[in-house]
Amino acid sequence: GRHEVWSWKTASKESLCLMWQKVKVQLMLSMSFLTALFWYCRRLYSFLAQLLKRWNNYLQRQLIRNLSVLPEVDLLGYSAREWKGETKQAKQMREAYEELFRSCHIKYLRQVRRDNYSVVRAVLFQIFSQGIPFPSWMKERDILKLPEKLLYSQGCNWIQQYSFGPERYTGPNAFGKLRKCMEALKTNWAEISATRNHEERGNMCNTLFSDESKEYKLYEAIKFIMLYEVVEAYEQIKSRDEPVHNLFSLLFARDSSSDPLSFMMNHLNSIGDSICLDQVELFLLGYLLEVKIRVYRLHRFNTEEFQVNYPDEYRREWNEISLLTEDDHYYHIPLFRT
Repeated sequence: GRHEVWSWKTASKESLCLMWQKVKVQLMLSMSFLTALFWYCRRLYSFLAQLLKRWNNYLQRQLIRNLSVLPEVDLLGYSAREWKGETKQAKQMREAYEELFRSCHIKYLRQVRRDNYSVVRAVLFQIFSQGIPFPSWMKERDILKLPEKLLYSQGCNWIQQYSFGPERYTGPNAFGKLRKCMEALKTNWAEISATRNHEERGNMCNTLFSDESKEYKLYEAIKFIMLYEVVEAYEQIKSRDEPVHNLFSLLFARDSSSDPLSFMMNHLNSIGDSICLDQVELFLLGYLLEVKIRVYRLHRFNTEEFQVNYPDEYRREWNEISLLTEDDHYYHIPLFRT
C-alpha cells in the first residue's frame, strides 16, 4: 500500500513538473512575443512621430514660402540687415528706422511681397487681420451687383477692356470674371470679420494670403470698386446733383485720368502688372474702405512728409491701419508695441 501511494505521488509530481515545463515554455514564448511586439510598436510609433513631424515642418515651410505677408521680424534687426554700409542713403534709412522704434513705438514689421499689388495687399491684410467690418456704404449695397449696374444700368460697355493685373485679360468675359472677384471679396471679408478669436482670424488670413489665385481676386475686386466709385463721382460732377469729395477733383485733374475710361486704361489696368497705386489712388483707397491709412515714408525722413494720412480728411469712427515704405512703391506692415 505504501508503495502504491509513493508511486502515485511520484507520478503526480512528475506530471505537474512536465506540465509546468510546457507552461513555462509557453509563458516564455508569450513574454518574448509581447516584448518583441512592444519593441516593434514603440519603433513604429517613433517612426510615425518622426514622419508626422517632418511632414508638418514641410507644410510649415511651404506655407511660409507661399505667404505674401511674412511673420513679424524685429524692426532694428531688419534695418541692420537691409541697410548695411556707410552710404548716405543707408545711414538715413537706419536713422529713420531708429526713429520709428524710439518715438513711434514700432518694434516689429511684417514684410509684404514685393510686387505691384503690394500696397493693396498690405491694406487688405490689416483690414482682415484686425477684423474690421465692411464700410458703411458696402453694408447698404450688394457689391455683387456693381459690375452688372455699371455695364447695364450706366452703359459702360468699355469695362470689357478691363485688365486683371498680370493676366491682362480683356473681352466679353470680363463681366463674369469681375463678378467672381466681387464674390471672393464679399465672402472672405464677411467670414473673417465675423471671427472673433484673434489667433483663429490670423490663421485664416495666413491661409488666404498664401494662395495667389484667391489673393488676386480680392485685389481685382478692390480695383473695380475704385473704378465704380470714380464713375459715380464723374456722373455726379457732370449732373451737378451733389458735391463730391475733393480727391475726385484731384484725380480728374490729371491728364491721364480725366474721365473714368482713361482712369481705367492708364492706371487701374496696370496695377498689379507694371505699376502700383500712386498717392491720389491711396487717398481713394482709404476713402472707399473707410479706413485712415497712416504711411511712414522712410525716404522722406526729417521732412513734413515723413508721416502722411490717406485720406487727410477722415471720420473719427474710422479704423486706422499703418504702412511703412522706403520708396512709395513697396510697402510693409509696422507693428506697434508699448
